[in-house]
Amino acid sequence: MNKRIVIIPTYNEIENIEAILLKVLSLDPVFDVLIVDDGSPDGTAQEVKRLQKANEGRIHLLERKGKLGLGTAYIEGFKIALAKGYDFIFEMDADFSHNPDDLIRLFKACATPAELKAEKLNESEAGNGDMSIGSRYINGVNVVNWPMGRVLMSYFAGFYVRFITGMKVQDATAGFVCYRKKTLETIPLDQIKFIGYAFQVEMKFTTWKYGFKLVEVPIIFTDRTKGTSKMSANIFKEAIFGVIQMKINSLFKRYQA
Repeated sequence: MNKRIVIIPTYNEIENIEAILLKVLSLDPVFDVLIVDDGSPDGTAQEVKRLQKANEGRIHLLERKGKLGLGTAYIEGFKIALAKGYDFIFEMDADFSHNPDDLIRLFKACATPAELKAEKLNESEAGNGDMSIGSRYINGVNVVNWPMGRVLMSYFAGFYVRFITGMKVQDATAGFVCYRKKTLETIPLDQIKFIGYAFQVEMKFTTWKYGFKLVEVPIIFTDRTKGTSKMSANIFKEAIFGVIQMKINSLFKRYQA
């Protein structure tokens, strides 16, 4: 069985879904895909089903009724991926803001030399991480097609998270991530509280608190050219105020693998 699966949440991504699926499926080494669709009225799930027929066993689909939030989409996706026995589980957007080719780099950052050797990849590129993060800010600011206001908001959100939590991650809100299986098996997924972009912060913070190794991989983030952004003021509000509450709650928790 393939060891890698990419979880992609969708809502009204009919313009992107075929292209993103075919690109991910074309990669070497091999990546399977799990689409978590929140009842897209534009027919995204139907297009996924059509593509499933030509890619048997490599495209999985979870259909949910209505918009239930990014965090719950990933949590349900993680549980499915773990149940199916995947060793490396990825998060990625559907709109090509994350370059699918960078999935290979995220895999390398979490792999051991032996795992890379098994895939006929360069063993010296093994990062031995438990979580790798496609980082927009580890080498300066690498964002394309965002207005300056949004770039500044995102960049300073990372600074804010580091200040509050003490976590040394430059891009804490990044949504392009790879987890080793043991990381997600250790984290109590049902206790993850946030459902918007603060979910990304909470997952990194929890991974860090459990003592796992986080590796940031520099990427170039390119804003979507098709479809509509799901960003809203409420999402940022959750992230800003939620981080403080998350830090306070962590003072009363024990993090033991």
